[in-house]
Amino acid sequence: MTSTTLDRAGTAPRWRLVGPGLVVAATGVGAADLVATLIAGSKYGYALLWAVVLGCVMKVVLVEGAGRYSLASGRTLYEGWSSLGRWTHVYFGPYIVIWGFVYGAAAMAGTGLALHALFPVLGVKAWGIASGIAGLALVWSGRYSVFEKALSVFVLLMFATMVFAAALTVPNLPELAAGLAPRIPDGALLNVLSVAGGVGGTITLAAYGYWLREKGWHTPAFMRVMRLDNRVAYLVTGIFVVATLVVGAEILYSAGIAVETGDAGMLDLSRVLSDRYGAAAGTVFLVGFWAAAMSSLVGVWNGVSLMFADFAGHVRGQAPDHPDRQAGGRFYHAYLVWLTIPPIVLLFAGQPVYLILAYGVLGALFMPFLAITLLWLLNSDRVPEQWRNTATSNVILGLCALTFIVLAFDQLRSAITAVL
Repeated sequence: MTSTTLDRAGTAPRWRLVGPGLVVAATGVGAADLVATLIAGSKYGYALLWAVVLGCVMKVVLVEGAGRYSLASGRTLYEGWSSLGRWTHVYFGPYIVIWGFVYGAAAMAGTGLALHALFPVLGVKAWGIASGIAGLALVWSGRYSVFEKALSVFVLLMFATMVFAAALTVPNLPELAAGLAPRIPDGALLNVLSVAGGVGGTITLAAYGYWLREKGWHTPAFMRVMRLDNRVAYLVTGIFVVATLVVGAEILYSAGIAVETGDAGMLDLSRVLSDRYGAAAGTVFLVGFWAAAMSSLVGVWNGVSLMFADFAGHVRGQAPDHPDRQAGGRFYHAYLVWLTIPPIVLLFAGQPVYLILAYGVLGALFMPFLAITLLWLLNSDRVPEQWRNTATSNVILGLCALTFIVLAFDQLRSAITAVL
């Protein structure tokens, strides 16, 4: 664990202000989220730009809530959940185990797809396995400084390549500005919710408090730093996702081109860019696709392993500072292996129907769980009065909860339909 020295004003040196927020935002924006935004742009042009902005505001509030609880209470978010009752153990334990198994396969497949497109000397599965093992090696020591530097490189690649692709299209600025006016095109409600809900992560939002701790920000004295870190991170994410919407609107919407859902949609777009602007444009975009996929993989390998270590140690009654509950400890390493080795079987054998159903059900419930429990924790005496929710925070967190409940029902419907 590192420590950031505060200056006399109670803030960190400026060059160290941004860190965990950018990590959580970069980890949460994967290839599938980018494709969802591309598809929204290809269907509705700039009409859903306001939903991107709304999504950034929602995630700023959610992540700020997780960070504020961690700094104000001095406890991890899982310890907060546990204080709400044993039902949180019953939900979170199976969820993090099943989620990790299925996500590990999906993350390796995504990075493998990008690397295979760039370097076809190896197949998708081989590149995916190599990426998973590389991610494991990168975060095995648990050293946050190494992890943050690696994520910073991925963020730079993601940001530069997507903004480059958007600039190539010469966006229509008046239409772009008009997209900030809230309106829902016919049949676009779920697209609106998906775009707003998909800007910047799911379970990794809850990892923010753990990354604050690893950074050395662990008391209310870091509250201003945390809030600035969070806002800057989601400003960068917002620009990135707006650039993705611009690409979808200018290249796909104007030409009536459809792309596949999931990671394959990114390959479709790289081909369109190559055809229209030359092979170099397509290659640059593929590098950004790989950076987005790899940042999600590495971020989950570290952040969710920290969460699992905290969960496993807590249910065993270990003290908060027990080595097994820390980065580089026994439970952290166990979950890293769980994310990397068993999912290789899924890459070759396909994904069992009932496992996918359980993954869909538990995963759909996580964002409502996060929003509702944050409302609960941050309006209770578990947090000192000065750090409790304001009326504005309660309204936005309530809207987040409603949005994610609607999306959860849609995801549950889709998961059940897919297996029947």
